[in-house]
Amino acid sequence: MLRSYFYTLCHSLLLLKTGTNGLPTSQVPLSAPSALSLNRTVSKELFYELEELARIVDISYCVGTTGIQKPFLCASRCQEFPGFELVTTWNTGPLLADSCGYIAVSHFPSPKRIIVAFRGTYSVANTIIDLSTIPQEYAPYPGEEDGDTPSESIIDVLWRPLKHVRRMTKVAEDKCDNCTVHLGFMTSWRQTRAEILPSLEEAINKYPDYQLTLVGHSLGGAVAALASLEFKARGWHPKVTTFGEPRIGNQPLMKYMDDRFLPAGEEESTAMYRRVTHVDDPVPLLPLEEWGYEMHAGEIFISKPKLSPSVSDVQHCEGDEDPQCITGGDSTKVGHADDEVDGWLEDANLTEIWNDGTRILAVPARFKLWQLFFAHRDYFWRLGLCIPGGDPWDWYREYPHNETDEL
Repeated sequence: MLRSYFYTLCHSLLLLKTGTNGLPTSQVPLSAPSALSLNRTVSKELFYELEELARIVDISYCVGTTGIQKPFLCASRCQEFPGFELVTTWNTGPLLADSCGYIAVSHFPSPKRIIVAFRGTYSVANTIIDLSTIPQEYAPYPGEEDGDTPSESIIDVLWRPLKHVRRMTKVAEDKCDNCTVHLGFMTSWRQTRAEILPSLEEAINKYPDYQLTLVGHSLGGAVAALASLEFKARGWHPKVTTFGEPRIGNQPLMKYMDDRFLPAGEEESTAMYRRVTHVDDPVPLLPLEEWGYEMHAGEIFISKPKLSPSVSDVQHCEGDEDPQCITGGDSTKVGHADDEVDGWLEDANLTEIWNDGTRILAVPARFKLWQLFFAHRDYFWRLGLCIPGGDPWDWYREYPHNETDEL
């Protein structure tokens, strides 16, 4: 009896100390984990969609080499898409700011889409490091350099003053404070937009119920990112997927992108922007964070180093830089133990690093630039070679089919 009374008294004193929920009064109960943190693995449907888009962007490497012909013929994977209709191709030239790709309309049996595929460059390392790495101010569309499309009617001319007022109002509403962008990537987009806007606008007007779909690899991913911001401002609502996209701008610009493609409260698994990265790929970590460049949200990470990944190897990531995804490969982040490299970065002058010809492209060794030939190309398939069946590495592999009994 006495023992029971003693236990009751102790319990009462404990409740007075902790509160009625049994937790210390100064302790806040842990919030429930998000659905994404509980299950990061992508769905089968998304896995198959990304795999298909990897083949679609691989076809863009035919532009500038053997070419793509109408209705949709090429030396690569065109025969795998019988419902595709080529609209046009573009090639802005062999310079470092080159941009190549194609526009196609995807009919049945494929989903109804207007596809803009942006090819990577064969000189991606030089482009990222050597070409205009100093950032410039980013001005959202429509800006002073964004001219009207060539096809102006007499009504357009008469209503030009009103259009100018509406344009200035939109600029005020859509300001991007303190945003900077990689000048080389922006130059590539400005050259590209002049090539593709007339054909793209015509396709959108002809197929208003088709989903505008942008897909890009490497430098093409950076150009697709900048294109997506303009298309979003035009009210075209693009769905964007990039593979091995480099960093394109500073933190304010990345927030600007996140606000448009991943509004607060929206699940990353349903986002209209998917930034696919692959373990050991150095390009998503470039240009260097030390130079003021950041990543944006929407990352989907392939954790398996070698081909071919399965559903369990592909996962959603949280936020702009998830340490469990590609950022975990950056040894300057907390939790990495490469003290020799980290110490070198802390002690060295960045200007001296830039001008040090003894280092490959003046980029620290932690970025594994030799992986430009492997991890940077290995997105479901080995991308970047326009020959039948794609890269010979893939000749004896079958691509997965979207069937319920697989995987």
